[in-house]
Amino acid sequence: MAPSISIGAVSRVLERVGRATVRGLEEVGTCAVLAGESLFWLFYGPFVGQPVRAEAVLRRMMEVGIHAIPIIAVLSAAIGAVLAMQGIISLKPLGAESRVIFGIAKGAVREFAPLITGILIAGRSGSALAARIGTMKINQELDALEVMGIRPGRFLVAPALLAMLVMVPALTIFSGLTAMYAGGLYVGIDLGISMKAYVAGLLEALNVGDVLHGFFKSIAFGILIAVIGVMNGARVEGGAEGVGQATTRAVVQAISAIIVTDMLFVLVASLTR
Repeated sequence: MAPSISIGAVSRVLERVGRATVRGLEEVGTCAVLAGESLFWLFYGPFVGQPVRAEAVLRRMMEVGIHAIPIIAVLSAAIGAVLAMQGIISLKPLGAESRVIFGIAKGAVREFAPLITGILIAGRSGSALAARIGTMKINQELDALEVMGIRPGRFLVAPALLAMLVMVPALTIFSGLTAMYAGGLYVGIDLGISMKAYVAGLLEALNVGDVLHGFFKSIAFGILIAVIGVMNGARVEGGAEGVGQATTRAVVQAISAIIVTDMLFVLVASLTR
């Protein structure tokens, strides 16, 4: 009896793992299709007389970027100050406190600015995108668009993707500058380094590769947030409760994808050095 019970338990576990794997692959495929369709309408739409509406893109850019500036500024400043504090504490036993500028510059530009920006935008805009499209799905507005001959990919997905591609990198640059400025204020108070000397240290520490590393990360994060938000919204079932579940799932998946992608960027960068 014991072997049969053991075999049955193993079979159930393998079945659950298999189903989860299939669902995961299906979601990855859906994301790829959505991204491809959105890029198609962005670049090819104008040639077939169906360009992406500029008004919709500007509206999404306002929601994604302009409205997020205050929270990005506050959290980026906090991160910059923490980098400065922790760097000074770590370097003080070595008598190299002034080298904290290198840590602030590299940490803010390469890691924390794109990561914090991506996570915040995923929580704000990714969830809102999933909720909006999920509500449209429940109200059968997506079907109505299809009936009217309007492709949902061009009408809903492409504006959101373009807004993310523009605003997430812009917010990442703003976040990095804010973090470095806040770090410089703390370094000036603690170590007495002037802002002029601090800026000179930043310019010495950073290079084009550092800036491009953070910039390309932010582009990847923007694509992930838009596509994952749309995918979860379009798969909503079960009314208002389904919208809530899709919104939560969109945030969790987007943040998880951002962290994994960040790790892959760092791994590739370390292997190519």
